[in-house]
Amino acid sequence: MRPRNIPVIDTLLGIPSGEDRSDWFAAFKPLLMDEQSLSQFAMPAQYMFKDIPTGAGVSDYVAWTVAEMDKHGIERAMVGYYEGSETAIAARDRFPDRFIFDMPADPNRGMETIRAIRRAHAEFGIKAVSVFPCGCVPQVPINDKKMYPIYATCVELDIAVAINVGVPGPRVPMAPQHCELVDEVCWFFPELRFVMRHGAEPWEALAVKLMLKYPNLYYSTSAFSPKHYPKAIIDYANTRGADKIIYAGYFPMGLSLERIFSELDQVPFKDEVWPKFLRENARRAFKID
Repeated sequence: MRPRNIPVIDTLLGIPSGEDRSDWFAAFKPLLMDEQSLSQFAMPAQYMFKDIPTGAGVSDYVAWTVAEMDKHGIERAMVGYYEGSETAIAARDRFPDRFIFDMPADPNRGMETIRAIRRAHAEFGIKAVSVFPCGCVPQVPINDKKMYPIYATCVELDIAVAINVGVPGPRVPMAPQHCELVDEVCWFFPELRFVMRHGAEPWEALAVKLMLKYPNLYYSTSAFSPKHYPKAIIDYANTRGADKIIYAGYFPMGLSLERIFSELDQVPFKDEVWPKFLRENARRAFKID
């Protein structure tokens, strides 16, 4: 049973700026081909996610998000920061002890992206850079030459990267996120703290093998409801991988915190795994004070 006395660090959470969240997915809309994704879904992977939280009638989304965090014992949450994001700035200024930030990056923008990462680190204190390889336009594989300047910059700044790995939820080609591509990156950048996001399925066994191989490779449970955590990941956390598996939710992009935390109670982690999963591994991977 999940202990209730551990202050949780959620390494993937969103703060909406309104009920219309289409801007969260606008960047890769040019890749969508099917009519259902283009015109019927509220978010591009809605065929997998039901009862998406809406926050209907909310006037202060930052305060609403903090209240939801409080209900479920989330002490701090990692949210995305874009340059000029009024929501992220408000979250930092109003609740400085509750939020940490990653910066979603587009490797197609070359040095423009590198300069933006450096500014965000110096001015906003980001703890990580995140990339959705299958959502870049054009798509950029995990081990592509366009990604290497981002990885090198993260090593230099001593911040992590959080990269989507595995078959993407949106109906776009999956090849750029094949788990085997992580191998080359971790080999070439042994200092880089690399966090695999969004499951790595159907290559979760390979993800485990790579985590055994590389000390700075981690796995987060983002975008998965706990009842669907891969068995290979649970088994690894309960054995040799207790220091490698990091809790991340998907609120409010696809999952409610009520669903996540009710299902967490059924995850068969060993007692000694829970503090690491819910908190300590995130602190180490993202260097959170």
